[in-house]
Amino acid sequence: MENKTPRWLTLVMVALFSTALASCATIEGAGEDIESAGEAIQDEAEENN
Repeated sequence: MENKTPRWLTLVMVALFSTALASCATIEGAGEDIESAGEAIQDEAEENN
């Protein structure tokens, strides 16, 4: 059985998939950082209220 997908297309698909996975992890980490910063600001506001 012959593979009908060109090699370059397979490489492009793998690269896009890898990029998508990496960006998900990055966005998740950024979300956690923003949440942590928001909680710190909220705690300071409550202490100074």
